[in-house]
Amino acid sequence: MIKKEIAHIRKHFKLDNEMLKIYDIFNVYIMKETNEIYHYERQPFALVDREKQELYMANFKKLLTGELDQKMYELRFQEAAEQPTQVLLHQALVTGNPEEWQDLMLLLVDKMLADTIYEQDTVITFVRGQYANPTKSRNEDAMESEKNEMFSNLFILCSVNSTEQQKKTLMFDYVEREFKYNVFVDPIIKLNTPEQGFFYPSVTDNYSDVNRILYCSGRAHEPNWQFIDQVLNAEKTVTALEERAIFEDIVNELAGDQLDAATIAHVYEEIHRVIESNEEEEPPKLDYKDVERILATSGVENVTMERVERAFQNVVDDKNYELKASSVMPKFTSKSIKIETKVATITVSPQDLRYVRQVNYQGKRCIMIEVDEDVVIEGFTLTMETL
Repeated sequence: MIKKEIAHIRKHFKLDNEMLKIYDIFNVYIMKETNEIYHYERQPFALVDREKQELYMANFKKLLTGELDQKMYELRFQEAAEQPTQVLLHQALVTGNPEEWQDLMLLLVDKMLADTIYEQDTVITFVRGQYANPTKSRNEDAMESEKNEMFSNLFILCSVNSTEQQKKTLMFDYVEREFKYNVFVDPIIKLNTPEQGFFYPSVTDNYSDVNRILYCSGRAHEPNWQFIDQVLNAEKTVTALEERAIFEDIVNELAGDQLDAATIAHVYEEIHRVIESNEEEEPPKLDYKDVERILATSGVENVTMERVERAFQNVVDDKNYELKASSVMPKFTSKSIKIETKVATITVSPQDLRYVRQVNYQGKRCIMIEVDEDVVIEGFTLTMETL
């Protein structure tokens, strides 16, 4: 699954979209600490109030927002799982019976409640439906319409949302002309901040892939491995943070743990060039040959193919291991690199890292940043000093 395929699915979740059909919605309310199902209800999505539909659509879109391997993880199902969730989900996907689908989702809820204590009352929402997907890249010169180039994919989406109690408020009653103290006892379902969820099946080359599932985490770099293993029965994957740590260990073994900012910037620029040149294809990966070329081009000394191959073997115990290029570097165009010191925290983008240097000034370690204009602090322009 690639970024474009996720974006294509996410954009469908809006009202009055003829390319998306949601058949049923099923909500299960879980009581905190006791892990008891307090209430559940299923109904055709078309019969849900339009205001509620808008809230749900925003929730689903929020769930499917984020970077792969950071907030969303495409996972393979375990082959040897007992009572595999893949079988349950596939049965639920193909059944045309809403009651059977509900019963299968309740079985999945039972797996969610096992060995898990929810700190807040929680609502688990399931929907089933279908969306249109392109069968091929669209030919602008073709006489076929976009709809003729589409086919429908069945899907099941799950969103897990916690609740919170409403705050006590002081209100003014216009009719009685008096101030009133009001306490709301009904909890608010936090649809705008889903805790986690999934989208099944995943997509490979625009086709449904029933052997994979897209797991969605509420927070970047914080997947719930217990949920992935015990509930989804999916295999653990390497996260973007873990991939970056592997890359850093490989570079440290080859170049030492000290590099100047210009060299690091060159490395990131080379990796970004690889990503940009493969934007329309599968996410590019870097093997030891690619890493050797990138480091050598960036000016790292004494880098040979044999040394890089040995570094891969030492760090990941596999000389043929491939790193996802998008995972081994911070986001290139945003201020994703944080330089922390005891007096200041500086954030820069990888593409601007070449303007940063660490220098020795009068025996003291200093950070020097090249700028194109005068620096203004709180309305005061700093004087220019010549070192």
